[in-house]
Amino acid sequence: MISRVSCPSPNFNERAKDGPIDILLMHYTGMESGAAAVQRLCDPESRVSAHYTVDEDGTIYQHLPEDARGFHAGVSYWAGATDINSRSIGIEIVNPGHEFGYRSFPQAQIAAVIALSLDIFTRHSIPPERVIGHSDVAPARKQDPGELFPWRDLAEAGVGLWPGPHPRKLHGDFEAGLRRYGYGIRPDADVSLELATIAFQRHFRPARLDGVADAECERILAGLLATLDP
Repeated sequence: MISRVSCPSPNFNERAKDGPIDILLMHYTGMESGAAAVQRLCDPESRVSAHYTVDEDGTIYQHLPEDARGFHAGVSYWAGATDINSRSIGIEIVNPGHEFGYRSFPQAQIAAVIALSLDIFTRHSIPPERVIGHSDVAPARKQDPGELFPWRDLAEAGVGLWPGPHPRKLHGDFEAGLRRYGYGIRPDADVSLELATIAFQRHFRPARLDGVADAECERILAGLLATLDP
């Protein structure tokens, strides 16, 4: 049983009718302290919210019931969907972010994120490829949870998708593969191929964020697509 601290936010509305909850969206708070972030998420004047915040010591704050539509994704796109708030559960992960001194995520915090995510999966059918970051759905606006977020560790614990160990050859061009995986690129979303590639690298190849679809990126994308359609 996961221990949660109730910290309700007034910032929510109803989800779109008959829509699935099939995305788990990870964010970092991007503020100077966890307390400031929690306060903002619960401030009615901020008009922002997420379902949960996970502090650096592993404390989990619940702001919204999971059936509520939070205000955390903003203008975004994934696999043809644009109202990401209606079909996602948002987790804010306390970290100062790139503006205030981006740093690695503590082990206790990541353990809590994994436990919370696995608990969410008991109530919602969220495919591994739809455990994604804010930067994945809004590459032109967002960088979070960032290149230090341990996506591979999450995937190995059953939260999210990571490419298999065997190299694959990408069939078709990289842009088509990104679109197939879910990334929005013009004209579907106001995002260039370069920015979508950086978002992909931030998630799956964080060692170099240059927006260039090199052979390594192609192999990684091929591995992901093969996992979806072996």
